[in-house]
Amino acid sequence: MRYTSQAIEVLVEEFAKLPGVGKKTAQRLALHILREKQEDVERFAKALLDAKEKVVYCVECQNMTDNTANPCVICESPKRNRSLVCVVESPSDVIAFEKTNQYSGLYHVLHGVISPLDGIGPDDLKIKELIMRLSTEKGQQVKEIILALNPTVEGETTVLYLTKLLKPLGLKLSRIARGIPIGSELEYTDEATLTRALEGRAEIG
Repeated sequence: MRYTSQAIEVLVEEFAKLPGVGKKTAQRLALHILREKQEDVERFAKALLDAKEKVVYCVECQNMTDNTANPCVICESPKRNRSLVCVVESPSDVIAFEKTNQYSGLYHVLHGVISPLDGIGPDDLKIKELIMRLSTEKGQQVKEIILALNPTVEGETTVLYLTKLLKPLGLKLSRIARGIPIGSELEYTDEATLTRALEGRAEIG
């Protein structure tokens, strides 16, 4: 055991499981928690449990929401352009686009990309949900699908798969412009670059 307390060691190990958190950062976080007041720690723990228990997938766009019976606030908003659906890899990409204040359409979150090396195929993503969504009465309003996936090998593979699947439906397919560097991730791209990428999107096929 590296610490004089097994409880601290377990806490450090749990923090270290978080993405982008190394052992040193995990140790700082654990010690910070120990310095906090009891009620602050309890509030933090409750927030974690509440998020895990209450957050579900939106019945329409598959983004995260705590509205278990109805669509999320974006899907329900009368201000959104229902002829546009932007397909993204993760909920963090939705947040990135929303920060630009330039996109007014709807979203569809795949929760991943096709990656045979990792054992992730089309059936592991929210692609069936996208097709089903387009077949509904609301889905009939959609005129254009914007494929806004990360410019990686896996992202390109997914774009090709979706293109073959969606093109026969008679929808306009476009993808965001190439202003985003190859290998980068949308959630880390600045708002101005994302806005230019959306504005400069090109039709597929």
